[in-house]
Amino acid sequence: MRTGKIALLHLETVPGAIERNRYVIVEAIKHAAGKGAEWIVTPELAVCGLQFAHAVGSDWIQPQPDPWMQQVCKLVKTLRRTVFLGCPERDGKRFYNSVFVIGPTGEILGKYRKINVISDSLSWSSPGDIVAPIECDGIKVGVLICSDVYTSNIARALKFEGAQLFVSPASWGPGIHGPNGEWEQRTHETGLPLIVCNRTGAEKTLDFWNAPSLVVQNGTRLLAHTSKKSAVLTFDWNFDGMSLGSSKYSIDYIR
Repeated sequence: MRTGKIALLHLETVPGAIERNRYVIVEAIKHAAGKGAEWIVTPELAVCGLQFAHAVGSDWIQPQPDPWMQQVCKLVKTLRRTVFLGCPERDGKRFYNSVFVIGPTGEILGKYRKINVISDSLSWSSPGDIVAPIECDGIKVGVLICSDVYTSNIARALKFEGAQLFVSPASWGPGIHGPNGEWEQRTHETGLPLIVCNRTGAEKTLDFWNAPSLVVQNGTRLLAHTSKKSAVLTFDWNFDGMSLGSSKYSIDYIR
């Protein structure tokens, strides 16, 4: 039975503070690797925050991998880990809210572009149009960015394409448009586990202080964490049986 550790980087991301966020991400990746995590997941748009556009615009967004992501790829190769990195990208005249999966050799194994982008905070982003799992360490992972779990169609399509579990980088806190059973429902419908890396902090009109990072299976939240500061959440995972091996997160708060 192959077991390993997964780390969720439950970070306080500051909108528009690109260099600050990049520094925090790198330090958190190093910390998670030091805890023995094989897979390391960041929140949605960890590099820039959700409402970055009002602070810094979008001209800074580059085709990926940009020089900073290339440095992250080198770090990941040195650490020999797999990292799910939430970062915007430019493709011609379009911008996308994307997650890049960087493998232990430092190569980008694949990327996923968020499809459900109908939001005032995402007016800069074009919707993605490809639904396909990304293979990591022989496992087909269905990436779902935040509100892509809002309806059943994307998760069902990913399962049809062979996904064995879902990983969801998110920026989704409670409120009028907050989550209301979607995470649980997607696992109930598909029979696949869902790992949600959410975040903390606050932005111009959004509050993430009580946004949970989760492990959900068979319609039930097995692990959940909210906090008022950044944390690295580590847990054991059975990669053969696709099941949880920990009764709680190992939590390390970071600056």
